[in-house]
Order: sequence, then structure tokens, then C-alpha cells
Amino acid sequence: MIGDKAAVVAIDGGDPVTIRAGQTRSGITVVSVDRTSATIEVRGAKRVLSLGQHHRATAAAPTGQSVTLAADTAGHFLAEGQVNGGPVRFVVDTGATVVALPAADARRLNIDYRKGKVGQTRTANGTVPVYVVTLERVKVGAIELSSVEGIVIEQGLDVALLGMSFLSRVNMRHDGQTLTLQRRF
Repeated sequence: MIGDKAAVVAIDGGDPVTIRAGQTRSGITVVSVDRTSATIEVRGAKRVLSLGQHHRATAAAPTGQSVTLAADTAGHFLAEGQVNGGPVRFVVDTGATVVALPAADARRLNIDYRKGKVGQTRTANGTVPVYVVTLERVKVGAIELSSVEGIVIEQGLDVALLGMSFLSRVNMRHDGQTLTLQRRF
């Protein structure tokens, strides 16, 4: 969801696209959107989908795109990845709504984040200002996704967070000290 204005939808296994409330694309109408769900209409039937949930009329062909991560000594899952082709070390964070980058990483990756929409987010250190950006490509292992929502935080974030704007587009399987991510669409 993008606020209460639009939903990010993958149609027929394609790359995700943004559809505003009231718009139709490839036979799917986004009827309404709120912060936690979207109501869509497909072939005359309405469905309410929660954040990260998907609806598929037919089974998806497996993509083979997966990565298995090992927990560190503190139980965190770290992932070497890329943003827009540049290297980034992520901490997997299912509590982060979107991929979050420290400003130093964004500058190193030539992301002109100050052109992004200014907003705020709550962190463990309180409310902080952020810049909302769209990351062209985010890659972890063999999984590469395009048009991933992200934020850049100028102070208080020392490591990139692999948040739900990426994780909601993969299946996650936690098995003891390993976490396997597999691309869904």
C-alpha cells in the first residue's frame, strides 16, 4: 500500500506496478486502499487483501530465485545484497515497513534522496525525518526485485534494513538458524 492512495500489485507474475484507487489495469480494479489493506475487483468479484497478502487464480511457476541466510551469534539475519547495482549489507527486519538506508549508503549509491518526499518514521530512538524514495533494483542472493519502496534516514541508522517492501514479495521460511527467502512473483 502507498498510504491510502494506491496499491502495488503484481499481475500475472509480472513486475509489481502501482495502481491508484479507482484505476483498472489488466482487468484488476483497485477499489479502495488503506494503510493495512486494499480492496480489489477481479472479474466482478471483490477481495480484500491485507498488506503482503496475494491472490492468485492459478498456481505460480517456481522462479528458482532463492537465498538462504544464516543467523549471526545474536540471532540476526544479515544479507549481502545490492541496491541499484551497488553493494549493501542488510539486516533482515520484518518490523521495518520498507527498505531503509542510512544516508551514507544512499550517497555512496548515488541516490539523490533529497528529491524524495519528506516524511517521518518511528524508530527505537523516537520519531525521525526520512526521505521516501523508489529503489530501481534491490538484490539479495539470486532474488532481484524492481521498483522497491524505500526510505533514507540521515541520522540514527548505521546499517541498511531489508524491510517489508522487499520481504512481502518473497516467501520466508525460518528453520532454526537459517532463513530461506524465495521470490514469489
